[in-house]
Amino acid sequence: MIRFKSVVSIVSVAVLLFVSGCASIVSKSSYPVAINSYPDGATITITTRSGKQIYKGTTPTTVTLKSGDGFFTGASYTVTFEKPGYEPQTAIIEKQLDGWYIGNILFGGLIGFLIVDPATGAMWKLPDGISVTLAEKTSTFVIDGKELKVVFLDDVPAQLRSKMVKVR
Repeated sequence: MIRFKSVVSIVSVAVLLFVSGCASIVSKSSYPVAINSYPDGATITITTRSGKQIYKGTTPTTVTLKSGDGFFTGASYTVTFEKPGYEPQTAIIEKQLDGWYIGNILFGGLIGFLIVDPATGAMWKLPDGISVTLAEKTSTFVIDGKELKVVFLDDVPAQLRSKMVKVR
């Protein structure tokens, strides 16, 4: 009786390894992605490849995103950064092939390689995070060969503020 339970256990483990994907076993289908900006406090909007908005918040933050976007299709996200006084900027969060997916050749078999991991999205991984540096918004004009730069008052160094002349 003990020998029968041992055989059943071994067969169960072998079947589990055969019908599941390697990446599905040791990896995951969703990843926390840290999103940062310099300066902090930028409003971010995350949209999917199809343009559907899935998140809106401020930096710094961490958002859990799915790595798959359909059978054999990895996810791609567009992150738009906006902050008053700064130029809007976009960044792409792009999937990468998960190294554990190749482990199906040794452990997961064809079912894991062709069905389980591609269907669950576990064949893909996402980066740990993204970070952008926002460019200050300025306007520059050239008048009679001289450059005039318009900036926000907060961006003027304190030692220059006393030399400013109010224009009406």
